[in-house]
Amino acid sequence: MKLANGIYHVLQRRLSAILLTIALLSTSIISHAEDPAERVEFTHARITDAWKTYANVLTFGKGQTLALVDDGCNMSMPEWTAIIDGQPKVLVSYDSVDGDNNPKHEGKGYHGSTIGIPSSVNYNGKRGVAYNDQVAVIRALECCHCNVKDSTTLAAGLQWVLENHKKYRITTVNVAPVDDLAHDKPVPTEIDDKLTKLRESNVWVSAPTGNHGFTNGISWPSSQPNCFAIGAVKTGKDEVYLDRHAKVDLVVPAAATSSSNAIACGAAILLREAIEKANYDWKADGKNLPEAMLAIMQKTGKKVEDPATNRSYQRLDVQAALEHVLGKP
Repeated sequence: MKLANGIYHVLQRRLSAILLTIALLSTSIISHAEDPAERVEFTHARITDAWKTYANVLTFGKGQTLALVDDGCNMSMPEWTAIIDGQPKVLVSYDSVDGDNNPKHEGKGYHGSTIGIPSSVNYNGKRGVAYNDQVAVIRALECCHCNVKDSTTLAAGLQWVLENHKKYRITTVNVAPVDDLAHDKPVPTEIDDKLTKLRESNVWVSAPTGNHGFTNGISWPSSQPNCFAIGAVKTGKDEVYLDRHAKVDLVVPAAATSSSNAIACGAAILLREAIEKANYDWKADGKNLPEAMLAIMQKTGKKVEDPATNRSYQRLDVQAALEHVLGKP
């Protein structure tokens, strides 16, 4: 009897150890599956909080496409060849410089291969803000460090979005280039008409402000009307830095404003889905959907004072923006 009891207790301990191991492995797998593309930034902007809070409410991008308008892309990267729930991550591609469908990098291009990571990646456990969205990759110029002269091909890329946004469910556009200058007023070019029409079509368009620490202006094309200008605060710290000016619409935690803008684009996708799910009456917030979404992000964001410009800016808080629309589940 003593021998039987001893064997029983040994087996019980071993079973407990096995169950504990399984539990730890399960926790590890869940943690890995929800690994943010930019952990500190996502935590700061309360994106990871929003993932947990609305896990059973939102799809985090399904049915929406983000257009990445930049200097091309290495389309063989596994992040962009991935198939998510039977859907290709890259839905469509276009090159408005050459007029074909191959957006590969040419010349000095390099940036567009990675700019979609913070907003959209869903590969090998890494997740962007709207990780279940699809992307449209558009090469609209040779290099993301651009010149106003690139407005011709950039306008052609935006025109393609205008003509195809309904077909490919493009709700959001990340215009990623910067000309690295401090513009304190708009620079009229042929992209302006495209930006106006996209805004009227309820398509969100935003661009990074630039990364030089300018306090008297921001890069083109973020300087333009109907293009939201997205600046930055330091990661893990509400301190405005990099390029800013009165035109800045929102600041986001990031190491560079291109990442700030990418995160903001992902947030816009989540907020649009929330508005649709809740049948939220956005017309009280703005004359069109993009302006209403920005207004929600601003009013629910955290006010950050900037002594260098003697201005205050609103820092993105994704959890608060979604709570405003959906309430707390």
